Amino acid sequence: MDSRRRLGEFLLARRSRLRPEDVGVATYGDRRRVPGLRREELALLAGVSASYYSRLEQGQATNASPDVLDALARALRLDDAERRHLHELAAGGRRRGAVRGAAPERVGPATRQLVAVLGEVPVLVLGRRGDVLAWNPPGHALYAGHLAAEAPNTPGQRPNMARLVFLDAHTRDLYTDWPAKARGVVATLRMASGRHPDDPLLTRLVGELTVRSPEFATMWADHRVKTGGDTVHKMRHPLVGTMLVTQQTLRTTHDQAVVVATTEPGSPSHSAMTLLVHSVVAGRAARRTRITS
Repeated sequence: MDSRRRLGEFLLARRSRLRPEDVGVATYGDRRRVPGLRREELALLAGVSASYYSRLEQGQATNASPDVLDALARALRLDDAERRHLHELAAGGRRRGAVRGAAPERVGPATRQLVAVLGEVPVLVLGRRGDVLAWNPPGHALYAGHLAAEAPNTPGQRPNMARLVFLDAHTRDLYTDWPAKARGVVATLRMASGRHPDDPLLTRLVGELTVRSPEFATMWADHRVKTGGDTVHKMRHPLVGTMLVTQQTLRTTHDQAVVVATTEPGSPSHSAMTLLVHSVVAGRAARRTRITS
């Protein structure tokens, strides 16, 4: 991916969202031919020259200092995740050297211990591109019971969360507010693209989804970014019905995400989740019995 081009696209997307009245810019009733602020207006707010800002937005400048980037972030009213993404895009444009092949991602022993300790709580481990590197039985049952349980164990055949959300009918039906889930997935993927601009598999994934899903293409062009955190989703599970599920994301030192799904104790959602987990445990016990008998 071309970091300088993506830096310019990100600046343009954020500039187009700001209205003059949002930042105290007087328009005096003039007719505006572009959405949002003009380049020279944003440059003035950030304290940089209009020509320099234009070069940045056109992907022609590579030497933006941290101070300039922070000034642009303030002028654009970026949040912490967007500010970090801006700095990562600028750093990517300054990197040199050959692009190395992407090594297969693996789950470390500490992360596997965490997944094992959580036991009956649904857990997924996602790689930096959203590949499912591991799941426990409840996590498999909650998110992808229609797929083979051993799917994450084969690097070339691992499910990918972005592909599932945009291209898999079962996963799409899980979320009553699918557009919100989809936007979150795209925003997380956009953040990863800033951290890993030279990842060929990530570039290939974005290209594939852009071609195969017009909805992904539209959301990707919006340049929203997102880090981890807690998200509540209303899920319609085919086995236990509707649940409000809190999805908490923990980052590891290897840039992997441990996704933990919980429900409010004592709620109907908690009862439904308990039923789902118990059905998984009972199913595994029955299979063991059949094998040993």
